[in-house]
Amino acid sequence: DVEGTVRLKLYKGNVIVTGRKSKKTLYSDALVTFEDDRGAYDQKDAEGFIRLNGLRLRTLAARNRKG
Repeated sequence: DVEGTVRLKLYKGNVIVTGRKSKKTLYSDALVTFEDDRGAYDQKDAEGFIRLNGLRLRTLAARNRKG
């Protein structure tokens, strides 16, 4: 189930989310911080993600160099 309220700002064809609220939210301040060493995010996790995400970019670049 999805329910809640989203605040939007409309400006020259753009939509900007300025807030959201829900009783059933999965959002947690403890999960979104990258600064807290006790949080759910470990900075070392980014290394593997970056390597995997970059693989497609390196593959595309190699293909484009071959013409």
